[in-house]
Amino acid sequence: MGLIAFLKTQFIVHLLIGFVFVVSGFIINFIQLCTLILWPINKQFYRRVNCRLAYSLWSQLVMLLEWWSGTECTLFSDQATVEKFGKEHVIIILNHNFEIDFLCGWTMTERFGVLGSSKVLAKKELLYVPLIGWTWYFLEIVFCKRRWEEDRDTVIKGLKHLADYPEYMWFLLYCEGTRFTETKHRISMEVAESKGLPKLKYHLLPRTKGFTTAVQCLRGTVSAVYDVTLNFRGNKNPSLLGILYGKKYEADMCVRRFPLEDIPLDEKEAAKWLHRLYQEKDALQEKYNQEGTFPGEQFKPPRRPWTLLNFLFWATVLLSPLFKFGFGIFASGSLLLILAFLSFVGAASLGVRRLIGVTEIEKGSSYGNQEFKKKK
Repeated sequence: MGLIAFLKTQFIVHLLIGFVFVVSGFIINFIQLCTLILWPINKQFYRRVNCRLAYSLWSQLVMLLEWWSGTECTLFSDQATVEKFGKEHVIIILNHNFEIDFLCGWTMTERFGVLGSSKVLAKKELLYVPLIGWTWYFLEIVFCKRRWEEDRDTVIKGLKHLADYPEYMWFLLYCEGTRFTETKHRISMEVAESKGLPKLKYHLLPRTKGFTTAVQCLRGTVSAVYDVTLNFRGNKNPSLLGILYGKKYEADMCVRRFPLEDIPLDEKEAAKWLHRLYQEKDALQEKYNQEGTFPGEQFKPPRRPWTLLNFLFWATVLLSPLFKFGFGIFASGSLLLILAFLSFVGAASLGVRRLIGVTEIEKGSSYGNQEFKKKK
């Protein structure tokens, strides 16, 4: 094992990376708070500033995927579609099977210059997660409780508010509503059977309200829907902890572009369109499992240096005073100060671990587990 590989497995290194992310995140959130004064003066300038502030935080996670673990992402698409990446507002539909599916999506947005302006329809609980939810709040992310009767007005208002967004925006929808688990899949297919809908093997039954509403509210802004089907070579199931330990994965993403004018205006017909799309996604996953590849040309967009340079900037700014402070504490010989410092380190470790826990499948929400019982 080389020195770099050894360092990637060390807890103290993980703690330092977490320290940089957390402290820089709080600094960025404070700056974002200060930018609120710009909103009534120049809303579009406020948005551009916050896109770059968000980039400075999210790109640290992308750096872990691209530079720390060396994970490779291959696109399967066509030249005409790839040429439009980063040059139009779009809705992204991504399967929700993996702990780091969002991170693979982020690395693509970074390589095509839209990481800072990327959006998502997120569950309301994430709004209260430090750093993640706070940053999203300033980015005008649309939050929902996943109860349509309560969400309808909020979602419509939030989506219409984004109609004049000044930078190209990729709006991510997890139409399945929650991460795939065997239990949720079984219950979801019971719902499909009760509704007379075709069963899916690799996906949960898509929830159509968010999709049809997004399409209706963003017509005139969004040019297309990108259907993205993600899988990992070697039947791997990667985790954020695995990335932190430097494990390298190979992600394959099949991207299909559908012009928005091809999607029906009628809500019921748009919902049927989405169900057909998920049947096609299921067929793509079946093909991948059988052949180990998706159809289409292969593209490997090169990683850019900005994520690494951004992290090195924050590491230099934050770790230098930390090391000096820690050395001073131990040099003082004060048992009380040393214990206080170690307690701080322990608390920081727990905080970083809890943030990572947000991505873990087994700690995901129970949304979907009770769906069929409620229907009955």
